[in-house]
Amino acid sequence: MAINHGCECCDDNVIHPALLKIVNEQMPEETELYDLAELFKMFGDSTRIRILFVLSEAEVCVCDLAEALNMTQSAISHQLKILKQSKLVKNRREGKSIFYSLADEHVKSILELGLEHIEED
Repeated sequence: MAINHGCECCDDNVIHPALLKIVNEQMPEETELYDLAELFKMFGDSTRIRILFVLSEAEVCVCDLAEALNMTQSAISHQLKILKQSKLVKNRREGKSIFYSLADEHVKSILELGLEHIEED
């Protein structure tokens, strides 16, 4: 009889080789899994999430972001640097202003799917 330490576990320790073969064939390389985990870490900060949501609606400059989020430009700039290094945002210069936007539609999709998931019943 298997000992249950408060988790929902199998009663018997039976390995299913056919299923494991499928999983092992589809499993991404370890470096890809590491990069994916690093990407999801970027979504683990509510300030960065707020910035990404603003940018999902419009291309804006640091001044606009600071005003919209009631934060300092310095704090916004710090987070934008992290988001840019993670390839989640991009920027362009227009005169003396630098405008930020989401790097691509994938970022918006991740935000939308995450929001949809937490709003499920």
